[in-house]
Amino acid sequence: MIVWINGAFSAGKTSAARELIDLIPNSTFYDPELIGAGLRHLLPQKRLAEVSDYQDLPIWRRMVVDTAASLLAELGGLLVVPMTLLRQEYRDEIFGGLAARRIPVRHVLLAPEETILRARIAGREEFESDPEGSERVRQWAYDHIEPYRAALPWLTADAHVIDNSALTPYATAGLIAEAVQTGAAGACDIVQTPEPTAETLAAGVLLFDEHDRVLLVDPTYKPGWEFPGGVVERGEAPARAGMREVAEEIGFQLDQVPRLLVVDWEPPRPPGFGGLRLLFDGGRLDSEQARSLLLPCAELRGWRFVTEEEASGLLPAVRLDRLRWALRARERSTVLNLEAGVPVG
Repeated sequence: MIVWINGAFSAGKTSAARELIDLIPNSTFYDPELIGAGLRHLLPQKRLAEVSDYQDLPIWRRMVVDTAASLLAELGGLLVVPMTLLRQEYRDEIFGGLAARRIPVRHVLLAPEETILRARIAGREEFESDPEGSERVRQWAYDHIEPYRAALPWLTADAHVIDNSALTPYATAGLIAEAVQTGAAGACDIVQTPEPTAETLAAGVLLFDEHDRVLLVDPTYKPGWEFPGGVVERGEAPARAGMREVAEEIGFQLDQVPRLLVVDWEPPRPPGFGGLRLLFDGGRLDSEQARSLLLPCAELRGWRFVTEEEASGLLPAVRLDRLRWALRARERSTVLNLEAGVPVG
């Protein structure tokens, strides 16, 4: 299990985390800041210059998950992770990756009053021999107060909130330990199927509105938008798998088996294994049917109908190519065979 302590910079996460490992038996302190520090030495400067925060690096988010899983496999017990996550999509990606490894996360938010937070930032002295370096750290923390404010609606809805304005780190850790032990800080409900260990077969279903726009969904557990659908289970027919996923994800029951549009072979790209990706035509929804669509909050953040042009700003490149050829196949009433998003044969 992981106790993830979130909050603004200077909220007291690290101090509370160090106290917490003494209060919960068999717990280990894990600071993802170390992953960022390591990447500064591992990645080319050109790549580092492309982002202003190492959290924007997909490799950082993957390594945070992989390292946590490795530590738990090696040590067992519980990991205490003090780490600011202000972008919901990054929280979803990381917690979803942990869920895929069957690692539950208890999400705790330390939320001191802003006047207290600013006073703590002002008092930070990171480098005694480098006043300018300390000032840069303080300015970084000040600059992230506004993003923290903007994130509060989803943070407070998702995490167990502790106002530690007047609390010592030890007292704060005591409240966290109590919340974990009593279940007040419950496990996050992000769910995801286990990561594949070999090639997979996946079925997606394209649904259209009355203007021929296609429905996309926004998963909580990975970056980028997607089509309704998922991995075909053992012994399951692909089209039926697509129908099942549509019902599970958006609460819509297809009344007939959808027609195949494309078969796309996705080559393995480590750490991914690739496999076959099928897209089916689920037909057109009228306005009443569209209004009836539902979202399970743990799996999907949202849905929307988009034009092909709008989809280009939402879908990763490989899924966009697949969509474009599926739309051409639908126009021509045919089935296309793709390899890595390119028609063959």
